[in-house]
Amino acid sequence: MPGENLSRDEAHERAALLSVDGYEVVLDLRSAVGDCDEAVRTFRSETTIRFRRTGEGTSTFVDLIAPAVDAVTLNGRSLDPAVVFDGSRITLDGLADENTLVVDARCAYSRTGEGLHRFVDPEDGEVYLYTQYEPADARRVYANFEQPDLKAPYRFSVTAPEGWTVWSNGAGEQDAGGVWRFAETAPISTYITCVVAGPYHYVTDTYTRGDLVIPLGAMCRKGLARHFDADDIFLITKQGFDFFHDNFDYPYPFGKYDQAFVPEYNLGAMENPGMVTFREEYVYRGKVTQAAYESRANVILHEMAHMWFGDLVTMVWWDDLWLKESFADFMGSFANAEATRFTNSWVTFANNRKAWAYRADQLPSTHPITADIRDLEDAKLNFDGITYAKGASVLKQLVAYAGRDAFMEGARRYFKRHAYGNTRLADLLTILEETSGRDMRAWAKSWLQTSGVNTLTPVVTHDAEGRITELAVVQEGDALRPHRAAVGLYRLSGGELVRYARAETDITGARTVVTGLAGEEKPDLVLVNDDDLTYCKIRFDEGSLATLRAHLGEITDPLARALCWSALWNLTRDGLMPARDFVAVALAFAGRETDIGVLQMVHAWTKSAVTLYATPEWRERGWRLLAEGGLRELRVAEPGSEHQLTWARFLAATASTDADFQLLEGLLDGTAKIDGLDVDQELRWALLSPLAAHGRADEARIGAEVARDDTATGRRHQVRLLASRPSAAVKTQAWAQVVESDTLSNALVEATIAGFVQPSQRELIAPYTEKYFAAIERLWAERSIQIGIHVVRGLFPGLQDDEATLTATDAWLSAHASAAPALRRLVLEARDDLARALRAQACDRLAE
Repeated sequence: MPGENLSRDEAHERAALLSVDGYEVVLDLRSAVGDCDEAVRTFRSETTIRFRRTGEGTSTFVDLIAPAVDAVTLNGRSLDPAVVFDGSRITLDGLADENTLVVDARCAYSRTGEGLHRFVDPEDGEVYLYTQYEPADARRVYANFEQPDLKAPYRFSVTAPEGWTVWSNGAGEQDAGGVWRFAETAPISTYITCVVAGPYHYVTDTYTRGDLVIPLGAMCRKGLARHFDADDIFLITKQGFDFFHDNFDYPYPFGKYDQAFVPEYNLGAMENPGMVTFREEYVYRGKVTQAAYESRANVILHEMAHMWFGDLVTMVWWDDLWLKESFADFMGSFANAEATRFTNSWVTFANNRKAWAYRADQLPSTHPITADIRDLEDAKLNFDGITYAKGASVLKQLVAYAGRDAFMEGARRYFKRHAYGNTRLADLLTILEETSGRDMRAWAKSWLQTSGVNTLTPVVTHDAEGRITELAVVQEGDALRPHRAAVGLYRLSGGELVRYARAETDITGARTVVTGLAGEEKPDLVLVNDDDLTYCKIRFDEGSLATLRAHLGEITDPLARALCWSALWNLTRDGLMPARDFVAVALAFAGRETDIGVLQMVHAWTKSAVTLYATPEWRERGWRLLAEGGLRELRVAEPGSEHQLTWARFLAATASTDADFQLLEGLLDGTAKIDGLDVDQELRWALLSPLAAHGRADEARIGAEVARDDTATGRRHQVRLLASRPSAAVKTQAWAQVVESDTLSNALVEATIAGFVQPSQRELIAPYTEKYFAAIERLWAERSIQIGIHVVRGLFPGLQDDEATLTATDAWLSAHASAAPALRRLVLEARDDLARALRAQACDRLAE
């Protein structure tokens, strides 16, 4: 039998053979607490599946990944688990027209965030459980048909340790026998079923809209309760429900709405209907910027959009993952901008989310938004910047192309026509053609079924009097697309760079003349894709680029300024602008950036510029310039402001000299102060991190800090800092803990890798290049896919940025042509990042 990696063909064959009437899942989770004598801690899982044969054939299989199966009964006939269960599938022969399957299994608690994750809080010893399944880990908790198009209603019953509360998709209550029983769900897919259990801190509220009443809940670990701002979470939740009900005209269909902030979570969040799960890092333990609150609001609204796009209407197979993720990503920003206090969220989208898309779309693994997903490993890797951010960008282009009213009416008809069903691309296009009157097939062919990003460059000619005689936009790329875009003209006036003319046009083919701007005065800056209507990389004519080098900070419009920052960063990544020049622009104008999210992104880009794209000979000077600039801006920032906090974190991240380190040490021990800067616990860890990485904080000093913060978060920081120390013995130990052992949880694997890889320790970790390539194929076969992704991506020797590493990577790829495609994809992507860095360094060298 095939293994865990279900293929698309197998799923289609099974969907043609059967339909599922319902599941009853009974879990006994009392084994989550107390001592364990087993090598693997397990829980009992008993599943009853009622299903019908609707096609030709008398055999199929049910999915289950479990250490042991005690009994399998099909239509009253006992099957021998030793014969029918192979570790990931149970073979079913002799199907009747109507079937009842009962599987009694012992499933394993997870330490990787896949399946039923078990977390022990080091602060108080409490145990917390939650499930995470997408794309196909429900089979680690109960037997099922693990594919999105075999929807069914579910009834969950859970026995839990005394004193616990249990939540699931439906409303639940504890019966006289202590069993938690939950209402039957509407028909949903396996990957969005959910169980959360433990002594969580739980807060309630209610959303009311006419006759519609939605009970609201929000929860976190007890250790985070003092930091839990449930009021703001409920505020965003209610604003989201107002927005989606106003625009979707389809009442929220899943009863209650709980939101759980859970530990050691691999993702940002998961859209389980009625029981959304989030990473607990969204519960802020210290002072954060408004960008952090905006990010959390965006995720809350993204997941809420999924209640309609993804949960109510679900893709047939993972090929059309974009049908839910692109829409949710777009709707998260849309709702944030129109329904919450974060009215500039499109600025964040242009500057942050699209940067993710641009990177992904230039990798060798780029793919159309509607991807070719052969199996579950393909699916796991396609939760990427194309499926999310590029897809959302393209939907924003669609709104400009078809019109907002037509788009929203299409969504309304889509929900009503396909409620509780499964769809493909064609189903959506048919409806959008009805509402817009446009040929959506041609649009989809250009935007959804091709890969790569176009580059748009203005070409301007003027007459003797300085008037524009022609402004054309040149489009480049493997597939030229129709773009509905705006072109803005900006000029310097009174110390500000302001727009004085704008034309919106359809850009088609290799060259498009923007007739609406002929005759305008000569601009200081031409901004293609002004207002960010389309998805593209933008370039500048020479005059515009010179203007930005000297006056970027004088652009008054925050979205236009964000687009210019993003364009300059793309020039740097593409090896067209020296990294040191980008750093110079950032140091000149970042201090004037008013949008805190944009500022944080610029900070991240400058660090990447020095780490990856500057020549090795200039790096030391680059770090010194960044730290000097950070300290300068920190001292002039408004006391107590979020800008002050952001510059303090930037200074810590770029510190490289004795003077830098002495200041950080002084801020930690109280001998140095900056007016208004509150050095809370999270900032303390940020200040201590560079001291550990540069050998100025030893194990005892790190231990003293964790004594101040002996929490789960503090322990993760401790693990990271211990692995970051500049010692060969430390690196040997960290490597062994991640690569040679499988005892660390997912969160501690990530923390150890983050500590191991330090830009200031290139020589120290150089010997691990050979070890990396010797280990990854074995590791990929032995570990879960999530841990495999963490290790293969995180430990790739990208800091060994020379031709020898590129050659070693090519040699591995050549020698492992038959390795798992998902593994090869990760290595190919890392290789591309390395090659890009070398090209950018060559550009930077020309500026010496």
